[in-house]
Amino acid sequence: MAFVTKARISLILLLCLVDRNGCERTGPFNPAEALVKAKNAAAGNLGPDVKTFNVLDYGAKANGKTDSSINFIRTFKAACNFRGNAMMVIPKGDFLIGPIIFQGPCFNPSSLIIQANGIVKAQADLSYFTGGADDTDWITFQSINGLILSGTGTFHGQGAEAWKYNDCAHKSHCVRLAANFKFNKVNDAIINGINSIDPKGFHIMVTVCQNFRLLNLNLQAPGDSPNTDGIHISKSSVVKIAHCVIGTGDDCVSMIHGSIDISVNKVICGPGHGFSVGSLGHYDDEADVNKIVVTNSSLTDTTNGVRIKTYKTDSPSKASSIFFTDLVMNRVKNPIIIDQEYGNSRSTQTSKVSISDVRFVNIKGTSISKVAVQFLCSKSNPCEGIQMNNIDLQYVGPPSDQQPFESNCTNAKVSYVGLQNPPPCR
Repeated sequence: MAFVTKARISLILLLCLVDRNGCERTGPFNPAEALVKAKNAAAGNLGPDVKTFNVLDYGAKANGKTDSSINFIRTFKAACNFRGNAMMVIPKGDFLIGPIIFQGPCFNPSSLIIQANGIVKAQADLSYFTGGADDTDWITFQSINGLILSGTGTFHGQGAEAWKYNDCAHKSHCVRLAANFKFNKVNDAIINGINSIDPKGFHIMVTVCQNFRLLNLNLQAPGDSPNTDGIHISKSSVVKIAHCVIGTGDDCVSMIHGSIDISVNKVICGPGHGFSVGSLGHYDDEADVNKIVVTNSSLTDTTNGVRIKTYKTDSPSKASSIFFTDLVMNRVKNPIIIDQEYGNSRSTQTSKVSISDVRFVNIKGTSISKVAVQFLCSKSNPCEGIQMNNIDLQYVGPPSDQQPFESNCTNAKVSYVGLQNPPPCR
């Protein structure tokens, strides 16, 4: 195995170096039109004005054994540089690739389409993922305006052998393992229909992105796989997640600093750690979080239901306008929780993250914990404007537990409307 060759496979292809003016997609992004385009791509009905770029034509091998990283990169480069409508095709077959970066900007006048119908596997050996800026993640899309990644394909991270090296449960500043997908500075995008299996780290990272849609995704990893968040969002706005099935070892969806106008709708979560805002207060100068909506979704056998969590640090920020509505909990351990002592409950320091205007509306189902609602807020920054509206949770845990079914509130200003089960905080 030639290590130098492996390292070079993860190339950053700096496209458009000569003529950057030709790189901008023309016209505003139309999400509905782009979604139709994604569905047409899946059905093979794109029309003659779209040129296809098949990875097989660029030397990729569909035998599941030969590393085709450089062939995928060459295919992307050709499609991205084409000055017309383009589609990169990953056909049915088994492909093996190491860490790659698809670097924009691109020349296409409309969104670049990547149609994935094959099975793509990551190199299992962690030596391919050196932890540097270019090799941390498996498949990275960067600096692209207008992207449609669609199809029925499966991206298998082969993470089982790597999980034993994950030490993030013991270190707050750990080196994370490779995400299956990282989208960095990708705007006006639709990711539709694909499958992600057993990543070494997160399934999907979305960071510094705008106008981003993740639809009809299937993200799966064992419930005990460490830090395998389904969709992890930071420093991004107008991100919509819908009609996804996520079963993994960590948060199904996690939204950290700088997440603005995020919508999670009709998502099936479980196993995993539920839907999470945070962790917040982990880094200096974090951007605020606001306009988060999680709705019409279900959680089954998860550690948490809906959660806001912040570290006990002196890093100030705000989390506000967060709505959890119309949710069904099935055997969830901690259905509703705000935890501002996350990470170090013994520290005498208090969280400087201010939490306000949080609404829990029409949440029903079952809890395996006698404390189904817990608000553990900061002494120096009490939670304000917390509203509980029609909460109907039933206890289904061990019958031998004689503790009352209850809510616990510390440093939280809570108002109640409608049915409340468990009873409100006293």
